[in-house]
Amino acid sequence: MTDMGSDGGFRQTVQPDTPIVAFDFDGTLTIRDSFTAFLRWRAGAGGWALGLVKMAPAVANYATDRDRGRIKAASVREFLKGVSRTELEADAETFAGEMWDRFMRPDALRVWNDWGARGAHRVIVTASPETTVAPFARRLGAEALLGTQLVFDGDDRVTGAFASANCRGEEKVRRLRAVYGDDVRLAAAYGDTSGDTEMIAIAGEKGFRVFTARP
Repeated sequence: MTDMGSDGGFRQTVQPDTPIVAFDFDGTLTIRDSFTAFLRWRAGAGGWALGLVKMAPAVANYATDRDRGRIKAASVREFLKGVSRTELEADAETFAGEMWDRFMRPDALRVWNDWGARGAHRVIVTASPETTVAPFARRLGAEALLGTQLVFDGDDRVTGAFASANCRGEEKVRRLRAVYGDDVRLAAAYGDTSGDTEMIAIAGEKGFRVFTARP
């Protein structure tokens, strides 16, 4: 059975004794941050440049507070506020189709597919919005996707707020425990930044920056 989240996330029911394997997305399965690339792709060169100018105060604040969640929320407000869920999902699907061959790390895909062949429950745990990562997750055949969740208003348009905390660091573990139980233990976890440290710590096989291949 598959449960669908309100923001594009999903998860299949885990059978007893099935190993759970967690993968970060940006920089781990992909060669770079997918959300920034998506926003830039969607806005076009001119729209991207103008948006960055408007975001100057937020960028200046980030230089001092290093709050990734706050700068991400500012980028959502600037580039996506008012966009309908239907349009955003369609754009995300097109983006994934265009970027797949240029984005995905071949060595990461081999490990991903190996765990799948071994019957593992593979969950992507990402700080990027679930809506924009979902098309990649479906192409991968992921059993679950947990990410940062966007808020949609009564007209099903992006408000610019998040329904959940930025899914990095301890929040990744909190989200995993919310889905799989407080005693969840991962068979393996893979990531590439300090935002993956806590998730990797609860895994038997600890994969930190083990994927380096490029398409």
